[in-house]
Amino acid sequence: MITIETIYLGELRTKATHLQSGNSIITDAPLDNQGKGEAFSPTDLLAAALASCMLTIMGIAARTHGFNIDGTKAEITKIMESNPRRV
Repeated sequence: MITIETIYLGELRTKATHLQSGNSIITDAPLDNQGKGEAFSPTDLLAAALASCMLTIMGIAARTHGFNIDGTKAEITKIMESNPRRV
């Protein structure tokens, strides 16, 4: 089980910390949703998580079958709808 602690920093910004490693990610609301747009938005991380998950699973399969996928990349375009607001 992994625990992530997320703190609201104010001004529509959060800091999420992966407690096991100590790594942190700052999120910021996007410009089109009252934020500053200076960091990943929470929905940007949703899109990034999908790409990271896909590449990780591909890496596991590659390792299992003895080949290398280093340098493989995924590009995801996130499209937001406004009413209701959704990805």
